[in-house]
Amino acid sequence: MKLGQNVIALSALLLPGALAWGTTNLVKDDTTAFFQRILQNDTEHYLAGVATWADSIRYTKWGRFSKNFHFIDAKDTPPTYCGVDFERDCKEDGCVVSSIQNYTSQLLDTKLWPSRRNQAAKFVIHFVGDIHQPLHVENVAYGGNGIHVKWESSELNLHHVWDTSIAEKMLGGIHRKPYVAGFAWAANLTYQIKSGKYEAASKFWNDGLSFNDPIQTAMGWANESNAIVCTHVLPEGPEAIIGQELAGDYYEKAAPVIELQVAKAGYRLAAWLDLIADKASGTAESVGEL
Repeated sequence: MKLGQNVIALSALLLPGALAWGTTNLVKDDTTAFFQRILQNDTEHYLAGVATWADSIRYTKWGRFSKNFHFIDAKDTPPTYCGVDFERDCKEDGCVVSSIQNYTSQLLDTKLWPSRRNQAAKFVIHFVGDIHQPLHVENVAYGGNGIHVKWESSELNLHHVWDTSIAEKMLGGIHRKPYVAGFAWAANLTYQIKSGKYEAASKFWNDGLSFNDPIQTAMGWANESNAIVCTHVLPEGPEAIIGQELAGDYYEKAAPVIELQVAKAGYRLAAWLDLIADKASGTAESVGEL
């Protein structure tokens, strides 16, 4: 996979209450041109500009239909058992796994209005990030939303800590300008993927990725994320974490895991967008397994 010239923030998108996981630009130049056209944005930050759109519309009257698409509720029992089952855990009206498939198909459907394909692109970009956040693939306490914990001087829920607080702390705290800090982090992670500590490992991050089977591909990502619930999110179980201070030792263990997940999300998103652009252009000899 050719690495693009531009860096789009993995988490510069720390807008209030939202962290856009994994929006790094590692795509091919042709992919950039394709998505800039679809998204009607010819700037270098064309991905960053839409990464949180799906969160911004989910609680509106119009966008309420999409509220279940951001997660899949793994009905497991961490920390003794973690695992995601598509038939068991995906809601009837959809989940993040089925939504990646659905909106990838819509994005490639040239019979749809440009506005629909624009929306589909924004959903795909967001959901590939969501599926790499462990509490977006977990059912316990509504993905951790019902577990109250302490974070420095605040009382927060566990989902928020994993969605935002830990990453904010990694970026230097919310007193800094999030876009500036996020872009710097993105630049560093892109370097680490290209020629740093993730260079060797990243060659295996897309093992099993199949454009011909988006459900299987997304389920692989979901199960990988869900395993972290047992190892790092709830290592002693849901009851043990209630009311605990998480900005200390817990943070030190969680931070490198989140960094790795964000790096994987950006890398895999780039690969998926490349395959979409190749399929749309018809230039790829074979669009399937990577």
